[in-house]
Amino acid sequence: MAKIKNIRAHKILDSRGEWTIETEISLDNGIISRASVPQGKSVGSFEAKSVLPDKAIESIEKTITPMLIGRSPEDQHEIDDLMISADNTPDKSNLGANSILGISLNCARTASLASNIPLWKYLASKFDLSANTNPKLFLNVINGGLHAGNNLRFQEYLIIPKGETLDDSVNIGVNVYQAVKKYLIKNLGASASNLGDEGGFAPNFPNELAPFEILEKVIKEEGLEEKIDFGIDAAANSIKSNSHELAPIYNEMKKRFNIYYLEDPYKENEFKNFSKIKGEIGETTIIAGDDLTTTNVIRMKKAKEQDCINGIIIKPNQIGTLSETIEAIKLAKEWGWKVIVSHRSGETNDDFIIDLALGSGADGIKTGAPARGERIAKFNRLLQMQREELN
Repeated sequence: MAKIKNIRAHKILDSRGEWTIETEISLDNGIISRASVPQGKSVGSFEAKSVLPDKAIESIEKTITPMLIGRSPEDQHEIDDLMISADNTPDKSNLGANSILGISLNCARTASLASNIPLWKYLASKFDLSANTNPKLFLNVINGGLHAGNNLRFQEYLIIPKGETLDDSVNIGVNVYQAVKKYLIKNLGASASNLGDEGGFAPNFPNELAPFEILEKVIKEEGLEEKIDFGIDAAANSIKSNSHELAPIYNEMKKRFNIYYLEDPYKENEFKNFSKIKGEIGETTIIAGDDLTTTNVIRMKKAKEQDCINGIIIKPNQIGTLSETIEAIKLAKEWGWKVIVSHRSGETNDDFIIDLALGSGADGIKTGAPARGERIAKFNRLLQMQREELN
C-alpha cells in the first residue's frame, strides 16, 4: 500500500453558508483524496466537540500531519488511535472532532482508491462487515423545529419507501416529494414550497398531525399506499413541551398513521420515557436514539441497560473517528437494534455516509429530501452504486 505523502486542510462552505473544513490526503503514488465534515444544528450535549475551522486547520497542520506522514492510510485503527491520544480529552475538544474526523474518513477513502475498489466494499472488507445493498431510505419531506422557520415543533416528517431496489426507493421518494410540492402550492400558496435546512417543505400547519394528513392524501392519490411507511424525528431536545404533553401525540400518530419510525421522542436524558414508549409501541415501531446515544458506546450501553430503544442513528461527527463509528454500529447490530446512518443539517457535497451505510450493513439511510445540492449528491451516489457497483 502507498504511503501518505502530504495532508492539507482548508475551509469550505456547508449547506447553511457556514464555514467547515475539507481535508486532502496525497499518497506517494500520486493518488489524492478529499473529505469534508458536516455540522449539526440540533446537537446533543454528549457529542464530540468540534472547534472553529481555523483552529481545526491548525490542528491538522501542526499536530496531525507530522504524525501521519509516511504511514499507510490502510492503518485505520492505528491512525485513529494516534489522533485520539494526541487530543487527550474525552470529547476531542483539544484538536477538535472535526479535525480528527476529516482525516479519519479521508484515510478510508484514500485507501479504497489505492486498492481500486468502491469505498463501500472496502469498508465491508476492512471492518469485517456484511454489506446491505438495499437499505431503507428515510426521506425528510416536511421540516420543522430548528430546521425551519415554521410553527412545527417536530423537526422531520419522513417517508420511508418500500422499494425492491435503491433505484425503486429513490423513484418512489422523488414522486411523492414532487406530488407534495404541487399539493402544497395549490392549496397553501407558492410560499408553501419554501425549504428547510434538509430540503423538506416548511410551511405553517394547523397542528402536528396535519403534515401526515397531507402526506397520506397525496400518497393515496399517487396510488402508493402500500409502498410508503411514515416516520418522525421529534428532536425533543429542542422542544419545550414535557413528556406528558408529547406522549398522547405520539400515540395518536401511531393509531392514525401507523408510524414505523420515531426518533428522539424525548430529551437526551429521559431514559425512562424512552423505555415507556418503547414498551407501548416498540413491537411495530422503531424507537431510535440520536441525541440520546450520540454514536457513543457509553451512552449506548446505558440505553441498552434501561431497554430504551430498538434503533439508533449513526453520525460519524458525533463521535469523531471512523473506527469508533464502526464500533458503535457493530455493537448496535449485536444487540439487534436497527441501524440508520444519517447526514447532518449543515451538510457538504461529500457522500461518504452513503458508502458507510451500505458497507456497514445499515438498515437505513437518512439523506434529507431529494432537493438541494448537498442532499442530491447523496441520492446520486445511490443511483451510481445501483448502476455501476451493485449488479
